[in-house]
Amino acid sequence: MTSATTTRRAPGRSELGVAALLGAVGALVLLDALGLHAPYSQADPIGPRVVPYLVAALLFGTAAVVLTIDVLRGGRGEVEGGEDVDLSQPTDWRTVVPLVAVFAANIVLIDTLGWVISGALLFFGSVMALGSRHYVRDALVSLVLALGTFYGFYLGLGIHLPAGLLEGVL
Repeated sequence: MTSATTTRRAPGRSELGVAALLGAVGALVLLDALGLHAPYSQADPIGPRVVPYLVAALLFGTAAVVLTIDVLRGGRGEVEGGEDVDLSQPTDWRTVVPLVAVFAANIVLIDTLGWVISGALLFFGSVMALGSRHYVRDALVSLVLALGTFYGFYLGLGIHLPAGLLEGVL
């Protein structure tokens, strides 16, 4: 909140960047909605094009009308204070770097090894990077999570994750 004695700063470019991004997403949604061709149906007089048009209009309205005008008039976003984060502490790179490495390894290995193996490595590496030292338990839980998500996607959603080395087994 600003008081009467607070001087206003010039509008920041980052807030206008968010408005431009919302406008671009609105344009993309509108462009995609224009490509929808559905035959007229007596049972559904509205059709499938109404919702994308509504979403595009809301994105444009939020970006152009509300956010851009607010920023140009001097409105500023509030800095997030962090819930349970001590912002005075530096980044713990000994945790961040192994997590990034495990995610990158998963991206590289998922097609070759398959989801079950790469996912188990992902889950196991993540808990090790976050400080757990219960190796056997964590390996078993990681394997159960990887198998559970593999079959959950396959049976529950009909999405085929790569089986990789376990192609004939799963």
